[in-house]
Amino acid sequence: MYLLHDPDKPPAPQIEFNRFLDVDIRVGTIVAADLFPDARKPAFKLKIDFGPGVGVKQSSGQITRHYDIASLVGRQVAAVVNFPPRQIGKFMSEVLTLGFPDENGDVVLFAPDQKVPNGARLF
Repeated sequence: MYLLHDPDKPPAPQIEFNRFLDVDIRVGTIVAADLFPDARKPAFKLKIDFGPGVGVKQSSGQITRHYDIASLVGRQVAAVVNFPPRQIGKFMSEVLTLGFPDENGDVVLFAPDQKVPNGARLF
């Protein structure tokens, strides 16, 4: 059985380019981060500004291993902005913030290596 983050897993089946375009991945800047004490695993509640087209959205992230509140605020991140909102405990997560697992399975955020406008779409 392969885990979702298993680096030895072969690529997913090929898809048409238009299916990729259906997933709306945008960059935004974290404007607020708070502890999420009600989460099953240690997590933060994030508010992310995706610019005027998308607005400010909230997300939860199990990213406490590599990040703290001070290092998150002002950081740009990538997120899927067109998934339906997901209830996580008493919190409604509106976007899926993206990251990759490190060698221990802890999340490392996915972000541009240079500043780009909030709301810029991945292509």
